[in-house]
Order: sequence, then structure tokens, then C-alpha cells
Amino acid sequence: MAMTSRNRKISIALLAGVATVLTMSIAACGKEGSSGTEAPQGATGQGCAPVAGDQLVVLEDDKKLQNSDNVVAAISSKAPNQAAIVAATDKVAAALDTSKLIALNKAVDVDRKSTTQAAQDFATQAGLTTGLSGGSGEVKVGAADFSESALLGELYKLALNAAGFKATVQTVGNRELYEPALERGEIHVFPEYAATLTEFLNQKANGKSAAPKASGDISATMTALKALGQPAGLSFGTPSEATDQNAFAVTTAFADKYGVKTLSDFAAKCSGTASVLAGPAECPQRPFCQPGLKDKYNITFGAFHQGDAGGPQTKTELKSGKASLGLVFSSDGSLATS
Repeated sequence: MAMTSRNRKISIALLAGVATVLTMSIAACGKEGSSGTEAPQGATGQGCAPVAGDQLVVLEDDKKLQNSDNVVAAISSKAPNQAAIVAATDKVAAALDTSKLIALNKAVDVDRKSTTQAAQDFATQAGLTTGLSGGSGEVKVGAADFSESALLGELYKLALNAAGFKATVQTVGNRELYEPALERGEIHVFPEYAATLTEFLNQKANGKSAAPKASGDISATMTALKALGQPAGLSFGTPSEATDQNAFAVTTAFADKYGVKTLSDFAAKCSGTASVLAGPAECPQRPFCQPGLKDKYNITFGAFHQGDAGGPQTKTELKSGKASLGLVFSSDGSLATS
């Protein structure tokens, strides 16, 4: 499935190549907003009818269906003074969690601040430019061409400059372009996503059909990532608690009415014919979407409505009361509560 211009998520799209065997996600269904062309499979129980509302909330993936796409600094072996770079980027990592990343994305994507201003405001509030030292020389920070990556790149730059480096941010297209540049030392540090980069390096080293090495366990994912990064001359900072990965959301009105906070809650209370799932066209076939919900949580639905991959169509299905549960991105700025 197309993961939008972000080009960074393992989620449903990238892993589709990793495993036709295990894989990911979602099947073709009818036109947007329709219930699809496939009959519901195995729906049991009454389910929970959609509830319209303006605010969305992500349900905790308490059984870890999704892979751990925590933000982590990828560092070239050709970077100067790597210990000082790690200290600076680790300070950024420690200052972030998913709710703070959502707020940063809201500042840019909803409130229309510049990435520079939003990053500076956060750095000041979080004290990112204090207590750092030991850096010298020029450091090139890379960023992909979407706002979250640009924000993270700006935060790295601010921390690195505070440590004594002369840091600049360079926007470099997609991962196929910037990862080799990182290996060559043309870029020194890049804000990455643990599971996605793990599978990118895994497929690069072992072929498109390589068995996946990323998982919902961030420690295990980082172990795999470090092993894959070493031959490429890449090392990594400490992963942040902040994640940008596939997630499933409901309206807050739905969560309040049915008393659900986790996907296990949804399974216990809302599996069945009245429940409607919304997501991209591939969702009914991909393991990280509808089949994963069935296999991991035993959640069934009475209908599927085609939307998009975490974008406005799926969110509209939820907010307008046409879908009970929908696929979103965990750090989407529109999830901010204020």
C-alpha cells in the first residue's frame, strides 16, 4: 500500500515486499467509502457501531501487532567525534515521546509554524541546548522530505550546535538515496525509524524475500538493526520513546461510549458485525491490518470501508460516524488534544 509521501514507514507498505509469506496488509475492496467487494469473514458478536466525533484517539497496541518504529539517530562511521554526536542526539531522544512528537507535528502541519520555529520552541522548553559539550567540526544532518523528519533534523542541529559542532540540515529525498549517502559519510547523522530501517537494511543485504528481523519489541529490533548496520558503517543512538508507526484509532466519543482504551478492550467489547474497519484498499489482505487484528486480537468486523493509509479519507470515515476503527499514523499532528 502506498504510505504517502513520507516514504518512511515499514508498516503496511515496505513489509509487503518482505514477506509475501508472512506479510503485511490489506486487500482490495470497493470504491472509497464503500463496504468493499468482499463479504465479511468470520464476524462474531454484535460489535460496536461507529460513533461520530471531532477528536480521534489511538488505542494502545497492547499485544504489539505493529513493529517498533521508534525514532533513532543513525550515525555514519565517517562522522567526526561520534561520542559527542551520540550524546547530543540521545538528549533529543530522551526529550521526546509520542505525545510530544504529535504536538510538534501539529505545530507545523496544523498550526503552520515553520519547522525551524517549532523545533526552536521545543528545544527551549525542553532544555535541549544545555549541558552538551565536546563537539567540533562540521556535521551534516540529513532529513527526508516530510515535515516530521525536517523537525527531527532541526532538533538534532540545535543539540549538535550546543555541543560545539557546526551543524547544518540537508534535505535528501527518500531512503534509497540518503542511506547510501550516510554510508559514504556525505551525511553524518539522520533521524530514522528503527523497524523500517531494520527491514530496509535486511532486504538490502539479504534480498527482498528475507525473513523480517524487526518486531514489536524495540530491544530485539535494535539488536537486529545494530547487526545489520555494522557492515554498512552505521551506528545508532538510543531509541526514543517517540514512535511513528501504524496505529488504530477511534473517536473519543466512541472510546467513551464503549469504554475502550486498548485493542484488547476493542476485541473484548466490539468484535462483531456492527463494527466497521476503515483503511487503505490493501487492508483486508495485509498482516499488519485486518488479518493481523484477527490473528493477534481475534477482532472481526461486519464491513470494511476503503479510505487511505492514515490520511484524510480514513479519518473522515471515523469522524463522520461511518467507521468504528481506522488505520492512522501514531504521531499524526491531528491526534493532538489541544
